[in-house]
Amino acid sequence: MRAQRGVVLFIALIVLVAMSLAGIAMVRSVDTSLGIAGNLAFKQATTHGGELGVQAAYTWLNTATPATLLNTNTANGYISARPATEPNWFDLAAWGDAALLNGGAPDAAGNVVRYIVHRMCTEPNTPYNGSNAGVPNQCSLYSSATANPQSNQVGRPQYVGGPPQVYYRVTARVDGPRNTVSIIQVSILIQA
Repeated sequence: MRAQRGVVLFIALIVLVAMSLAGIAMVRSVDTSLGIAGNLAFKQATTHGGELGVQAAYTWLNTATPATLLNTNTANGYISARPATEPNWFDLAAWGDAALLNGGAPDAAGNVVRYIVHRMCTEPNTPYNGSNAGVPNQCSLYSSATANPQSNQVGRPQYVGGPPQVYYRVTARVDGPRNTVSIIQVSILIQA
């Protein structure tokens, strides 16, 4: 009997340590899950902010005159030619010509939204069908291959011929809380 004294205490201490470690692991797991859920919420908020940037760029493009769209306008985040090489959009230095929503002030969610619009042409400040110093401008265009203005049937689409549409690429960047960064790109067609 005397040799068995204290063995139960030793086993109880080992079980207590094991249960403490399991409890700490569970608390860490719950804490990690909450952190992940919070980060997903921040990412979703920055994506929404990016959509606001795209909407602002789209509104500017639709209200700009064709003469305005001919020339680069960095005050509005507009570049009249595509970049020669694709920039690293995660590098903040690539956003020097961007337009800032709210003057660069964070919105209610803490997001700073900026956007750049590129006309998808090779030559800056040149009409879509023009040339710059003898180099013809090559633009990404869409034009209707079929013209059917006589279509009067209900539900049949009408294709109207006319000037082609030029592609514009809008790139929006949102910097949010906890170093969250979202980048969204959208292509828009505007009549030339």
